[in-house]
Amino acid sequence: MPPLKSHAASPIARLRRTLFTLAAGLLLLDTPAFAAPPIVQWTAPSGARVNFVESRALPLLDIQIDFAAGSALDPADKAGLAGLTRGLFEAGAGTLDEQGISDRIADIGAQIGGSTDNDRSSLSIRSLSSASERDAAVELAALLLSQPTFPAAILERERTRAIAGLREALTKPATLAARSFNQALFAGHPYGTTTTEASLKAIAREDLSAFHRRYFNAANASVTIVGDIDRAGAERIAQQLTQALPDSAATTPSLPQPKLPAAEVIRIPHPSAQAHILVGQPGLSREDPDYFPLLVGNYILGGGGFVSRLTHEVREKRGFAYSVYSYFAPQRVAGPFQIGLQTRGSQTEDALKVVRQTLDTFIAEGPTEAELQAARDNMINGFGLRLDSNRKILDHIAMIGFYQLRPDWLDHYPQAVAAVTREQVQDAFARRIRPAHLITVIAGGDGDTAAAATTPRAAR
Repeated sequence: MPPLKSHAASPIARLRRTLFTLAAGLLLLDTPAFAAPPIVQWTAPSGARVNFVESRALPLLDIQIDFAAGSALDPADKAGLAGLTRGLFEAGAGTLDEQGISDRIADIGAQIGGSTDNDRSSLSIRSLSSASERDAAVELAALLLSQPTFPAAILERERTRAIAGLREALTKPATLAARSFNQALFAGHPYGTTTTEASLKAIAREDLSAFHRRYFNAANASVTIVGDIDRAGAERIAQQLTQALPDSAATTPSLPQPKLPAAEVIRIPHPSAQAHILVGQPGLSREDPDYFPLLVGNYILGGGGFVSRLTHEVREKRGFAYSVYSYFAPQRVAGPFQIGLQTRGSQTEDALKVVRQTLDTFIAEGPTEAELQAARDNMINGFGLRLDSNRKILDHIAMIGFYQLRPDWLDHYPQAVAAVTREQVQDAFARRIRPAHLITVIAGGDGDTAAAATTPRAAR
C-alpha cells in the first residue's frame, strides 16, 4: 500500500470549523418540526446490507459497520473475547503496526472508533467528504476490518490493562451491583456471561483470529453511510469496506429468549456510605409487540427525569435519593428492564419500599390521562433533537439496519407514540413487569448503617 500524502493540519482545521458551524446552526433549529431523513437500502455485491442517507448540509461523511459479533458469542470460559477482538483492530493491520495506524489516522484527519455490546461489534469512521480524505479513510478502515494482525505483545498489554481495570472496578459498589444484577437477570443465558480475570487470561491470540474469521464476514455485516455523498459513491464505499472480509459463511446463531428469573433479593456487603440499588427483570426486544406502550409507560414511571413518578415519590417527596430512574434496554432478544438509585445505607429499606409501592401502583392502575398526554408530547416534540446531527442520524440508521427494522421506523416512531393509550400502557406493564420475577440487588451502604448503629440517638 503506497504511503498517503501528509496533509494533517488542513483537514483537521477544516473539520473543526465545520463542527463549529454545525453547533451554531443547531441553535437555530425549530426542534418540534421533524421530518425523518429518507433511508435508501440495498445489498452490496459482497452480501453486506447497506443503509444510506444522503445529507449535503455539511462536508462530512459518517460511516458505521456493524457485525453480529457481540459479547453474547463469548465462550463462558473466555468472556471478553469479542471486546478484545474488536479492540485490537487498531493495534495492527496488514503491514501497518499500531504506530503506523495512529499516524495514518492523524495524517488524513479522520476519526476511527467503535465498540462492542451484547449483540454487535462496530467500527465507525468520520471523515471530511472531499475525495482525498474520504478515500484514504475508507481505505484504512477496510484494511483494519479485513486484515487485523492481533500482535501478541499488544494483546498482552491490553489484557494486563483490562485486568487492572477490572480489579479496580470490583472495589466499587456500582460495579458489584451491575455485575450481580446482570448475572441474576440472565442466568444461563449468553447475555449473562461476565468477564473475569480468569476468562481474560484464557484468551489466546489464536482465539482472536478465529473469532474474526468466523464472525467478521460480509454476511454478518450491516453498513450505514450518512453524509455528503451520492448513492453511487456510497455503493463504492460499502463494497470497498466489505469485499475483502474473511471468506466465511458463518452467521450469528440465534439467541433464545431469556427465562424470567424467580424474585430474589441479593445483598452485597461494601463499606460505602451509599447503597446502590437495582431492581428489574428481562424486558423487551427490538421488535417487541409491546415496544411503544412500554416505552411511553416507562417515560412516565422513571424515564422522564424530573417529571417521572419515581422522581416525585423517591426524591421530591421523601429526599431518599438525588437521582432515580428506570429504563428498558431493547436488544436482539429481551434486554433488561431496570430501576436504579443510590441512597444512604440507613434508609435503604425505606427507599426500596417506596420504589416497590410506586411500581406496584403503576402496574395496577397505569398512567393518568394527563401523564400520558404530557409523555407523548415530550417524546414526540423532543424526537427531532435525537436526529439533529449526522452522528445521531448515523446511530439511529445503524440500529435500524443492524436489527433489520422497518425502513420507515423514524417516521413511524412519533405516530406510534401518539397512538399509545392508557389501556395499552397498563395492560403491557401488567403482563410484562411482574413482582414474581423482579431481581433486587443492594450493594454497599454498610458504612452508613454501621455509623448509624454506633451513634447515640441524641446525636443523630
